[in-house]
Amino acid sequence: MTEKTVLEAIKYRRSVRVFKADAPLESKKVKHCIEQAVLAPNSSNLQLWEFHHITQKEMLDAMVKACLGQNAAKTAQQMVVVVARRDLWRKRAQANVAHLKSSFGNKKETEYTRREKFALNYYQKLIPTLYFDVLGIFGLLKYLVFKGVGLFRPIYKEVRRSDMRIVAHKSAALAAQNFMLAMAAMDYDTCPMEGSDTDRVKRILGLPWQAEINMVIGCGVREEHGIYGEQFRIPFEEVYRVY
Repeated sequence: MTEKTVLEAIKYRRSVRVFKADAPLESKKVKHCIEQAVLAPNSSNLQLWEFHHITQKEMLDAMVKACLGQNAAKTAQQMVVVVARRDLWRKRAQANVAHLKSSFGNKKETEYTRREKFALNYYQKLIPTLYFDVLGIFGLLKYLVFKGVGLFRPIYKEVRRSDMRIVAHKSAALAAQNFMLAMAAMDYDTCPMEGSDTDRVKRILGLPWQAEINMVIGCGVREEHGIYGEQFRIPFEEVYRVY
């Protein structure tokens, strides 16, 4: 089978609501698509995401209830749950530091170049400044300080806990799109579902309370009537601006 080009995959991808019951997916191929998902761009390369690949019938049945009985869940052959893990910022920052030191040759700190010191300080000082918070109090203080500085010069102001949640979810969504396009490239179909009882989903997956469900993606092969109508988009001229 020849995989589609990027443009072909974009045009082929639709939110499929009904999947064929007699067209099982190859789990290895779905896993391969998840491997493409983690290549997505993400904020500060922190990779604050997880991908839970569900193939077992018992878990799929439980997920149908958690997804409010949607057809895209009831008929899905497999599911992938994209999870935002803002709470893992320390661990992922440390992983980046270890990677940088290894790429620098594991030399002494006194031997680092100015550029190498900047890269390490980014993860050892700036990231903790942005992500550390206690009950939202520190985030509010940071916001007020950065807002004040912003009166005199351009500065990043999205520093509250709610802002960092949005950052993590944006990165997770970029990865989810990578996954869905990779699936489309090999004639597999998907349906991203936001309508779910996220607390139930987290219990099914055994996730900690800090984890947040970004979306649940039903996976399968489209039934002939599985797409509800022609694709509709607002006229391009209404959403496009050029300067």
